[in-house]
Amino acid sequence: MTLRGPLCRLLRTQLNNTCQSRAHSVAVLGAPFSKGQKRGGVENGPKAIRDAGLIERLSHLDYPVHDFGDLSFQHLEKDEPYMHVPFPRTVGRANKLLSGAVSNAVGAGHTTIMLGGDHSLAIGSVEGHAKQRPDLCLIWVDAHADINTPFTSPSGNLHGQSVAFMLKELQNKMPELPGFSWVKPFLSAKDLVYIGLRDVDPGEYDILKDLGVQYFTMRDIDRLGIQRVMEVTFDHLLSRKQRPIHLSFDIDAMDPSLAPATGTPVNGGLTYREGIWITEEIHNTGLLSVMDLVEVNPDLGASREAVESTASMAVDVIASALGQTREGGPITQESQTLKEDTEQLRL
Repeated sequence: MTLRGPLCRLLRTQLNNTCQSRAHSVAVLGAPFSKGQKRGGVENGPKAIRDAGLIERLSHLDYPVHDFGDLSFQHLEKDEPYMHVPFPRTVGRANKLLSGAVSNAVGAGHTTIMLGGDHSLAIGSVEGHAKQRPDLCLIWVDAHADINTPFTSPSGNLHGQSVAFMLKELQNKMPELPGFSWVKPFLSAKDLVYIGLRDVDPGEYDILKDLGVQYFTMRDIDRLGIQRVMEVTFDHLLSRKQRPIHLSFDIDAMDPSLAPATGTPVNGGLTYREGIWITEEIHNTGLLSVMDLVEVNPDLGASREAVESTASMAVDVIASALGQTREGGPITQESQTLKEDTEQLRL
């Protein structure tokens, strides 16, 4: 499904009639948290992204921006591993707090940007979003699938298990981790699409195949092209009905040459143009409701330039998801319609 021309205008008209308030303001929420994995520094990600000019960049777009600062997380002194999962109670408590904050922001009518922090935070972010919009769909842009269970995870780190907490189909595969009694599965496998995978554990591969999850590896992107990948993504998620999109974007989806300051970099990632194309196309649907930007770790940059490159990449990704074009200005209703009409004339 290609969201262009008359179909795209119809989609925007329907969205404006039903969800108009969400398009009028943006909430930025920081989540400085690192206990979903073992490497320090990712808790400084929100500050690094703000220092790279995020709020100033967003202030040039067409709607007010509300920076609600950072959540304050309590790290429990006694938090023994469960099985081989470290810090389960701390991670569970942090995500419960985040879930409430995201739910409140979405309920207030804001398009919400969550700045991580590690990717375990997506448990709370997506769950909080689902409280307000249970019909949401999830686009997960990442080098990793993050769909391990405690039984399949080689490391035990919860930032590699986030999606498993969400999926109804995995309910019987997940043990009752301390700290997570508040989480009930809320998402079906058919409502999830992965983009950018290139480091998938064997247990994750089996889960993806068994559940029939739609995913695109970097090989798929090389073969199909990013435009076709996004067309298939929207066809899979939106052809039955238009619904809110939750975009969970791990900065390690980008190639390490562009975003080196992250905990689990994998060579052969998204190019700058591919990453921005993804977020531009999601913006063009008019359906983005919540976005996570996670795993920026300024402590792991080999130089100041490496940290700045990674944080600037994060700002570019967020800004394009909210309407900044590569020409430098926001996408407006009038300019987008004119562009589509011109494309139709060329056809």
